[in-house]
Amino acid sequence: MKLHRSLPILVALLLCSVGCAPKRPVFYPNATLERKGEAAAQRDIDECIELARQAGYERNVAADAAKKGVKGGVAGGAVGAAVGAVDGKVGRNAGRGAAGGAAAGVVSAAFKSRDPDAFERAFVDRCLAERGYQVLGWR
Repeated sequence: MKLHRSLPILVALLLCSVGCAPKRPVFYPNATLERKGEAAAQRDIDECIELARQAGYERNVAADAAKKGVKGGVAGGAVGAAVGAVDGKVGRNAGRGAAGGAAAGVVSAAFKSRDPDAFERAFVDRCLAERGYQVLGWR
């Protein structure tokens, strides 16, 4: 494999490995946080996330990536076919468009995978509120 062809893949993998850590709740510095401390607060976050998973509120990241890949492939194939109709290379351009669209869909899903499902987020926020924390948002 030539470097110029593999460079985009390497860059995408590097970005994903750096930026794909799941988002976690961020707290308002109230009395509970000050009393328990940061380490205990992080353990409480982990426990609440695990409770959400046990309750069935975990998002299926692989299924989301597959759906986005298929949608991207269909859209890319359609655009490629339209371009191919103009220059007479419908099949070749449709295939290239489908491959590019599918890849873009999967990469997009990978970056979105950091975001918790709305139900998982609500569950974790409520769990933490019941423990006395005030969640400002997720980062």
